[in-house]
Amino acid sequence: MALIPPPGSPIERAPRTDPQIDRDLREAEEREFEKSLLLTTLDKALSWARSSSMWPATFGLACCAIEMMHTATPRYDIARFGAEVFRASPRQADLMIVSGRVAQKMAPVLRRIYDQMLEPKWVISMGACASTGGVFNNYALVQGVDKVVPVDVYVPGCPPRPESLIEGILVLHNTVGSKGLKSSADLRREGRREPAGR
Repeated sequence: MALIPPPGSPIERAPRTDPQIDRDLREAEEREFEKSLLLTTLDKALSWARSSSMWPATFGLACCAIEMMHTATPRYDIARFGAEVFRASPRQADLMIVSGRVAQKMAPVLRRIYDQMLEPKWVISMGACASTGGVFNNYALVQGVDKVVPVDVYVPGCPPRPESLIEGILVLHNTVGSKGLKSSADLRREGRREPAGR
């Protein structure tokens, strides 16, 4: 079955050299498709998703816990960073925020709750007492929560403001999202810096 009419018929097909017919639409379509295409690996996509939806387990032990609770209020709105749901169950949480001083008797409980959290899991040490024992240098308190569980981010302060905790969560987001690798923005910033010898 021939779809092209033979020469001399009443409907002539335009010659192949005609610029109206010879244009290739695929090039324009490919350019538009490349603009809308996102290429990544499965690991990077999972890391991005994990960094954008961390559910913290509250472990408020002292005055820093008040500042941690304040981050969930409408004024600071931690929900915009994907951490809106504070979980009371360690099975439903993947981020533990230890805020306040940890007593020796509380250390095994802290470790048990950490062990009950599912992988992947992260820990933020909020405040001077949780990070180093603060002003309480005695036998009753653990001198840093990192002696009990591995800590990913330390938030300094006595007590740290809610903005500091949000910054710590964003640092953790960047670390989890890039799997510890530098982002392209970080590499660009480093490329613009002057060498040390100049």
